[in-house]
Amino acid sequence: MVVPSGFSVVTPYMFASDADKLVAFLVDGLGGVEQLRSLRPDGRIATCQVSISGCTVMVGEVSAAYPAMPASYYLYVENADAAMRRAIEHGATLEMAVQDMPYQDRQGGVRDPAGNIWWISQRLVDAPYAV
Repeated sequence: MVVPSGFSVVTPYMFASDADKLVAFLVDGLGGVEQLRSLRPDGRIATCQVSISGCTVMVGEVSAAYPAMPASYYLYVENADAAMRRAIEHGATLEMAVQDMPYQDRQGGVRDPAGNIWWISQRLVDAPYAV
């Protein structure tokens, strides 16, 4: 099996009504880097690859065959408080304020302009999760 560099075996692929706006949020609000963009004949995004800390996510404009499908994503960051502020400054809405969680993450949640929820999490210990 070949998995391209920067991709995971499972790679998120989001469809949004305004894919340009979602890509802008991923870049400006979450610190991603746009890697590749291909356009449909109507000028809208067919596929856009955005790398967030080495993990690629893909974005495409909705169509009749591929409607918007909001999802929830768990994003590990160095500083949850700073990452949440940045996301909100770039169009996210607050879902849950940053707080220390019992499973040893400092975490908050935001909803992006396409309706996806991002759980922004700073791991507080270098250890696996435990029950």
